[in-house]
Amino acid sequence: MLLRNYRLFEAMEKTYNPHTVEDKWYHTWMSKGLFTSKPDERDPYTILIPPPNVTGVLHMGHMLNNTIQDVLIRKARMNGKNACWVPGTDHASIATEAKVVAMLREQGIKKSDLGREEFLKYAWEWKEKYGGIILEQLKKLGASCDWERTQFTMDEHYYRAVIRVFVDLYNKGLIYRGMRMINWDCEAKTALSNEEVIYNEAGESSIMYSVRYEVENDKNGIIIATQRPETIMGDVALAVNPMDERYKHLIGKIALVPFINRRIPIIGDAYVDKEFGTGCLKVTPAHDVNDYEIGQRHQLPVIDTLSADGTLNEKCELPEFYGIDRFAARKLIVKKMHEAGILVEEKTFTTKIGRSERTNTVVEPRLSEQWFISMKAFSQRALEAVENNEIKLHPAKFKNTYRHWMENVKDWCISRQLWWGHRIPAWYFPNGEMIVAETIDEALALAKKKNPDIKREDLRQDDDVLDTWASSWLWPVAVFDGFENLDLKTGKIAKKTQDLAYYYPTNVLVTAPEILFFWVARMIIAGYEYMGDMPFKDVYLTGIVRDKQGRKMSKSLGNSPDPLLLIEKYSADGVRAGMLFSSPAGNDLLFDESLCEQGRNFTNKIWNALRLIKGWEVTNQTGDKGNQIAIEWFDSRLSQVLSETNDLFEKFRINEALMSIYKLIWDDFCSWYLEMIKPAFGQPIDRETLNQTIHFFDTLMRLLHPFMPFITEEIWHLLDDKNKEDSIMLASWPKANTVNNELLSIYGAAQAIIIQIRNYRKTKNIPQKEMLALYTSNQNTDLSECYPIIMKLCNLSAIEGKTNNIPNAYVFVEGETEYYIPMSNDIDLEAEYERINKEIVYLEGFLKSVTNKLNNPGFVSKAKLEIVEMENKKKADAELQIALLRKQLISLQSN
Repeated sequence: MLLRNYRLFEAMEKTYNPHTVEDKWYHTWMSKGLFTSKPDERDPYTILIPPPNVTGVLHMGHMLNNTIQDVLIRKARMNGKNACWVPGTDHASIATEAKVVAMLREQGIKKSDLGREEFLKYAWEWKEKYGGIILEQLKKLGASCDWERTQFTMDEHYYRAVIRVFVDLYNKGLIYRGMRMINWDCEAKTALSNEEVIYNEAGESSIMYSVRYEVENDKNGIIIATQRPETIMGDVALAVNPMDERYKHLIGKIALVPFINRRIPIIGDAYVDKEFGTGCLKVTPAHDVNDYEIGQRHQLPVIDTLSADGTLNEKCELPEFYGIDRFAARKLIVKKMHEAGILVEEKTFTTKIGRSERTNTVVEPRLSEQWFISMKAFSQRALEAVENNEIKLHPAKFKNTYRHWMENVKDWCISRQLWWGHRIPAWYFPNGEMIVAETIDEALALAKKKNPDIKREDLRQDDDVLDTWASSWLWPVAVFDGFENLDLKTGKIAKKTQDLAYYYPTNVLVTAPEILFFWVARMIIAGYEYMGDMPFKDVYLTGIVRDKQGRKMSKSLGNSPDPLLLIEKYSADGVRAGMLFSSPAGNDLLFDESLCEQGRNFTNKIWNALRLIKGWEVTNQTGDKGNQIAIEWFDSRLSQVLSETNDLFEKFRINEALMSIYKLIWDDFCSWYLEMIKPAFGQPIDRETLNQTIHFFDTLMRLLHPFMPFITEEIWHLLDDKNKEDSIMLASWPKANTVNNELLSIYGAAQAIIIQIRNYRKTKNIPQKEMLALYTSNQNTDLSECYPIIMKLCNLSAIEGKTNNIPNAYVFVEGETEYYIPMSNDIDLEAEYERINKEIVYLEGFLKSVTNKLNNPGFVSKAKLEIVEMENKKKADAELQIALLRKQLISLQSN
């Protein structure tokens, strides 16, 4: 009786249509609430998305990061965990305010013409219009976030959390206000933390200017070296090393600042490097951190000649420079020095120049009153957690980087001169006194204790907002409303919400190494401060996505493809696979679009494999022994790869896990197993083999699902009669059976024999339909079990033991057994004889070079053991090949 799966076969399109499939299944998953998580009796598995900026659109870094998160969350779901992936966005103070200012400029509106409240109305309108774009784009990738939990760092509850933590840390004495030298972004007109200043590792070109200053009662004067001649008018001293014999006699004398003739002292300070520049530096405390420290040691005045926007002000005492940009002023002052004859030398050199992470403008050191968090006081526990592997970094090499930063942590400047963000909850009295409180009502109540007559309108709130990172560092607690129950008297969370108690600590954080300090370390600090526990157990650090030339992707280079266009071209599954094919944790990914094409080809391979199976006719008769051997082999191979995959997941080697599954499906299943069981043309397959094959296919789809969710869901439903309400994402993760290593070894030998015979056919242009015979020097009883498969795949008439010499035969060896294929009479014996002799000559030359190397005591004593072993193997292989070729010559000569 012959049967055919007509319904299933006819339901399949000839060509896989990913876009139809992807839209269908994502809509299905969403409509059925399959991404939703609520606390229950299962173990939770929680991932929090690193919130992208509301200004952002999907780029390749997001694609990589979120693909990895989705792989982990989907696998956890299949492992029976209550998987919760919380999405959200960051308000991104500097970037968003810049976007809104630019939008207003296009409308002919200046920010300065608007009040704070009016500006914030525009900002919220912009956020509502554009802020959710990136999350919608993530859905095209297949991200299985619990969208009902979407967070925004300026949501009402989150805003309260940030303000409450500020008040708590202020009450603990960990937040303070002080005059400090800070990093200033002249374009954004705001302070920056040290971590928001970036440097080009290769450095940038700069010029060292040597300038002669007059010295009273000294005809020679003194030459100083500076990179920033535009700040000369802010000089308050010249400094030399007191041990420098060249200048010791000048200490205590008076020098004159060029052009304005300000009288300034020449001082001695050990900070000055005698070997750098001229060994004499100008001291400008308002515009250099080190100069400021020198000024503090010597009680020098501070003259700030730069305005907040980077233009020179009236304190420079040169009217022609008022209102001129600092870099334009540099060119003008250099010209002026040339004309005055005091510019001694200009020397180009390479140095690292700090730039704003947000605007890329050169950062200006600026003396300013700002708000700070005292970090050293409560960072120790966070350092210990990583040192002791309570929190594991993957790869572990980043522990050294983390340790260095935590041991040298600086106080964190958290105030920003912006309007968009969490406004600092400090309130000022008319007389300048200050109190810190969550709301103006609380501030007024506290104020009345000091002054009963004070009124609400007498209080002025601080104009600054908090650094964006000063809100996102609370992410693991705030997304679960943890700070709603923060007791400001004890400084601890009095009672955990249901979500916080269930989901915290989270399981894995997937993020980029460059924000290990900005965000990861600070979240760990906050976690221990408020929860007494880690915020996550593992941190998976991705690499930077670069082009195949190794360049970082950027709009300016034009080397960053649009992820949505890639998805359109190669499918979401194809792009996900393409990203992961070359993305080991912590190492940069050299992205090549051909990897996405490889991913797309993989989906087509899977689709066509199912079409092949569904096209077979079926019989209820018992299958042949070859099919049973094939089933036993593939079951062991599948279990072997499954065990490897589980181990790789444990080690967060996600790309290696995908490659193992990829090879299992493409090579072992499609290229070997299906070929082994495929019935001859027009012949049926036995039902037992078909059912087992469909079971294997089902298992493979479950194994692949976290990586390629759409094709696997579609195939899974086409394999057999599935309930429409079911989903592969809720199916159980496969379990490994016992691995028969002996069978895998035997079949490995059989594969090697098949490959040898196929290569022989290819080199001799023998068509597959032409039968060959195979003779062996040893009828291996173990390998004989695979003879039916070898005969089928190689189209052999027989495999027989060799009883005497076989003339005119092709010889090869597998293991310790020789195999012979009688050659056709059509073969040109003279040409074959000549070819074999040439190959022998080549191999003898190769053997001689290897032997000489191994006979060299210097090589053997210095080379690593594995290298010597490799050379010995080369020698043995060459000797074996030469022996086989000589046997072939004898076989040809005896013909």
